[in-house]
Amino acid sequence: MSPVPKRKYAKARQGKRRSHLHLSLPPLDECPQCHSPKLAHRVCPTCGSYAGREVIRIKSPKKKAS
Repeated sequence: MSPVPKRKYAKARQGKRRSHLHLSLPPLDECPQCHSPKLAHRVCPTCGSYAGREVIRIKSPKKKAS
């Protein structure tokens, strides 16, 4: 039989032990064309440009008929 802890570990101690296991946001760059935030080395989702040229054509959002 393996050893069992005599007392319960506090949640604060557990948090200190796992302090490096946090999520971080990916770094964002500014698009040189439209100046909106985008992921590095990827096509801009707003204007569709990459490396100074238009790579994909972005469709304009459809307006709802009311």
